[in-house]
Amino acid sequence: MKTELFHLHALSALHVGTGQAVGTVDLPIARAKATNLPLVPGSALKGVLRDEFAGNADQALLFGPERINDADSAHAGAVAFGDAHLLLLPVRSLAGVMAWATCPFVLGRYAADARRAGKAGLPPVPPTVRPGTVAVATSSELILHSGKVVFDDLDLDADTGAADAWAQHFATALFADDADSANQFPAHFALLSDADFGFLTDTGTEIRARIRINDETGTVAKGALWWEENLPAESVLWGVLGIGPGRVRNAPCSEAQTADKLRAGVGHGKLLQIGGKATVGRGLVRFLTAGGAR
Repeated sequence: MKTELFHLHALSALHVGTGQAVGTVDLPIARAKATNLPLVPGSALKGVLRDEFAGNADQALLFGPERINDADSAHAGAVAFGDAHLLLLPVRSLAGVMAWATCPFVLGRYAADARRAGKAGLPPVPPTVRPGTVAVATSSELILHSGKVVFDDLDLDADTGAADAWAQHFATALFADDADSANQFPAHFALLSDADFGFLTDTGTEIRARIRINDETGTVAKGALWWEENLPAESVLWGVLGIGPGRVRNAPCSEAQTADKLRAGVGHGKLLQIGGKATVGRGLVRFLTAGGAR
């Protein structure tokens, strides 16, 4: 099976929920059980991309048939969708407006998936970043005059130049077709310790209140106030696609042909709507394939 890396770049707040609340937030986002880091389940991405292929003759080959009427027509899709994991969290910065933050633990998992997908030339993953410090690029706009960087409630000492390689890697991978954004990205990239990044993923997501108005009174209907959690706009996630040969009976299709059919339907930078709350502006993302970033 051929493995390919993909990125999701959120252009609006992103809500892919669990459908159940465990705390004060009524509708939390989905998170990985072991790490508690936000994710987008592969099933959500598969459903969105299947819909993009509606009416396309290759839909059943790539995603499997929508209905199985008999044993002869039964087959699995040729593409397997992995979960998309949080890679870069946008955080409020006292200088430079905002930063894309990540940490060595996340970079390590990302680099391992990238190597499995055949991507070479990745920068080395730093073994650690000391809590209370932040590695930034040489061109960083996040540093205050005192040499400090302030993200939300975190006051950090800047290590200038230590994040140059990864800043340039992501600038190329995420904005290969946008020179202005690629040039600006390194100035807003930040590499935090695992502990500080974990703190921000717990506290730095976006919580929005929603209400329903009573048409007769013009006020909030009784019991119609709830709270929704979102990944902020500008969040970046990564995931892996497994692409195999087609399984349609009497219609052989190699891995390479399957990959070409998928790219033909959803090219690099395709705009998708993922998750709930689409009618209130949530879930608009860019789907970035590794092929488009090379």
